Amino acid sequence: MARVDLFDVSKTLTERDGPVSHRGASFSIRNVTLRVPDGRTMVILGPSGCGKTTLLKLIAGLISADSGAIRYDDVDVTELRPGDRRIGMVFQNYALYPHLKSRTNVLSYFLFRKKSPELSALAREKYERTSELMGVELTALLDRKPATLSGGEKQRVAVGRCITRDAALFLVDEPFANLDQALREKYRVNLKIPLKQYAITTVYVTHDHHEALILGDLLAIMNRGQIEQVGTPDEIYNSPKNEFVAGFLNLHTGGPPISFLDAADLPTGRALGDVRVGVRPEDVELSAAARPDAVRGIVESTLTLPIDKGALLAVRVGKHEVHARTTGHEPIASGDPAWLTFRRYHTFDKQSGVRVGAP
Repeated sequence: MARVDLFDVSKTLTERDGPVSHRGASFSIRNVTLRVPDGRTMVILGPSGCGKTTLLKLIAGLISADSGAIRYDDVDVTELRPGDRRIGMVFQNYALYPHLKSRTNVLSYFLFRKKSPELSALAREKYERTSELMGVELTALLDRKPATLSGGEKQRVAVGRCITRDAALFLVDEPFANLDQALREKYRVNLKIPLKQYAITTVYVTHDHHEALILGDLLAIMNRGQIEQVGTPDEIYNSPKNEFVAGFLNLHTGGPPISFLDAADLPTGRALGDVRVGVRPEDVELSAAARPDAVRGIVESTLTLPIDKGALLAVRVGKHEVHARTTGHEPIASGDPAWLTFRRYHTFDKQSGVRVGAP
């Protein structure tokens, strides 16, 4: 196992290829300091292009940092070759050896090592343990080459290869992005089992909120080459550091994670000062009857949520749109007035976007 630490790591990438209009464009990882605890799964979550894969490659040693240090268990590996770092990687594009059967792909780490009785025994032990954990779905693929496998089957073999090797650290880059929804749901659960079983330090990159919540012990929210906040899913959701974090992590499908409006729009808003208020849809109570302590708005749209036996409503409050998730059956239609009260909310500085008030 390994604890991973990044200290003020920076890297600037320049786009040298592609259209002339894009040449010379650069992207930077800027002064990233991050700790991945031993035996935990940390999910790097962020929008496309924010630097998640670049950060993963820096940890793996596939690209070198311009500055800063990377350490495994307090040992500086900044200049160490990827092959000497005891890492297991699962790539988005599988990266299997096309001329080898799946069985040999799973054991490829041992294939290219100097043969010895100890290595052969370790290979058998790891192979048997991997087969036991991943079950018949892997066993049925072992005598087939990658060209005969579907995308989900290739990913299964790639995960098996990562688990089988003698790794101190797993690095996983959006492994289910190319699979359909049903397969993604299935393989996420199947991957979580061996990660928990081995309790191995894992850095997992994704832009999928649901995937992050299933797999991550900790989340690191990334934006524009920087880590915005690190914490458990509950900490990130309930105590977001700033507006970006509050507006990015979404526990519910079908609507935005948070709505923003000016404090002046609230009946008691003057006491809050010149701030923005953020309220999550599940914290909005909606009424068709006027209430003196409520915010008045006009319902713009309603969306029925059959699974939740409720609805998602968009309500116009001044120049802002507030979303509310309801489970009641009060008849409120588009165009009707509605009065909103907030069970809890966050306040954010208007200039910096930093959260200044707890719920």
